[in-house]
Amino acid sequence: MFEDRKAVSVLFASTLAFTLCFAAWMLNGVLVTYLVEAKVFEWTNSQVGWLIGIPVLTGSILRLPVGLLTDRFGGRPIFIGLLLLSSFFMWTLSLANTYGQFLLTSLGFGISGASFAVGIAYTSLWFKKEHQGTALGIFGAGNAGSALTSLGAPSLLLLLTQHGANPEGWRRLPWIYSLVLLATAIFFYFFTYPRKVESTGKTLKAQLAPLSNVRVWRFCLYYFYVFGGFVALAQWLIPYYVNVYSMSLVTAGLLASIFSLPSGVIRALGGWMSDHYGARRVMYWVFTICLICSALLIFPRMDVYTPGPGVQAKYGGKVTSVSPSEVVVDGERKYTVQAARESVKQETETMVFPASRSWQEPVVEVGSVVKKKQLLAKGVTHIYFQANVWIFTFLVFVVGILMGIGKAAVYKHIPTYFPSDVGVVGGIVGVVGGLGGFLCPILFGYLLEDTGIWTTCWVFFVILIGACLGWMHWVIQKMMHETEPTLMQRFEK
Repeated sequence: MFEDRKAVSVLFASTLAFTLCFAAWMLNGVLVTYLVEAKVFEWTNSQVGWLIGIPVLTGSILRLPVGLLTDRFGGRPIFIGLLLLSSFFMWTLSLANTYGQFLLTSLGFGISGASFAVGIAYTSLWFKKEHQGTALGIFGAGNAGSALTSLGAPSLLLLLTQHGANPEGWRRLPWIYSLVLLATAIFFYFFTYPRKVESTGKTLKAQLAPLSNVRVWRFCLYYFYVFGGFVALAQWLIPYYVNVYSMSLVTAGLLASIFSLPSGVIRALGGWMSDHYGARRVMYWVFTICLICSALLIFPRMDVYTPGPGVQAKYGGKVTSVSPSEVVVDGERKYTVQAARESVKQETETMVFPASRSWQEPVVEVGSVVKKKQLLAKGVTHIYFQANVWIFTFLVFVVGILMGIGKAAVYKHIPTYFPSDVGVVGGIVGVVGGLGGFLCPILFGYLLEDTGIWTTCWVFFVILIGACLGWMHWVIQKMMHETEPTLMQRFEK
């Protein structure tokens, strides 16, 4: 299938480098959660959100300029330079002692996130057009690097900190990542070959001209969700599991990888589906099912006590008897009181739907004089929703799969509408998608602080998906009206 041995070697080296860069890019999701849980540092939820998002900001902003540099100088020297810089800043992370230092060093190693722009431009040069989709799908599977961090970093932290006995042992984790990135740069040097795109002679202004087309920004919104949302959740799910389900960091990382690993690997399938069924149809399915799953995930774990139906006196009089099951007025008027039943078995049963129970508690005493319609026993209703962790994980797994498919479908649109400007359009789409990965954790942190509810992140996704789906459908309807007005009228009738 592939052209020659060099092409295969470049694809393998680029995919490996991208995978490890992506793993480094996602490090703060695990590391910052550990540092807060172990009380090494006392940071607020919004500060945690910033630390998780800052590396994503660097990698996102640099995607476009790094892509332009790759076109000019070739992917091989740019990728090696990026790996070396990421290795250096990752090492400096181990020296951080203050929140400001963490921000600066995280901003530095975030350059690893720009590896996508280098790899896409460099790898595509080695394959014919009929093979580029598959090759870039294989390369894009490097997104699964986030799962390497989710799975491996928590266990490494336990080992390096001697299961919490030596909390400062966390500093050796960035060292390990730094050495891995350095070794990858050396490997990349020996197993890749020089090649760069032929110069078109276009000015920078001419190269950026397609960005004035509103269609580009619609694709950006799609990618803001499917990629930015993926990057955000790949990190946010770890503190989510730790806090909502009281899980250990290792278990939280394992369950978070159920979301991130398949989502990265399945991207190649998304490319095939977009070729076979059409990218627009694929995006319809992605947005619709993600909207349903996110809506189901909105409901938080809850243990709520609220007023229920009480018992009121039909006539005035004097209370002569009070028991858990009955209130007697004037010795002859008896009012039945519903006694409390057995409590909900919250932790011992696997519950899918909310459970509730109601009872009544007398609020009067023997000898009290009551008036007509006065409350004799107050009603209490207990509502419990387990938000079962396995159902939650399954729904998140489905969302992750669809995000992986959606990432490929969005990029399938670009050569269709902008065949001569794939680099710049793909670059800006990647930038906005990466910004989604930066902004979402920060937004999640503020939403959590303001409401105290972890599921507010899913509320945000429902709104975002609704905007994507609504805009896409409106555009399709408009296109149909313009190109096939008679057919549209028949559909509407």
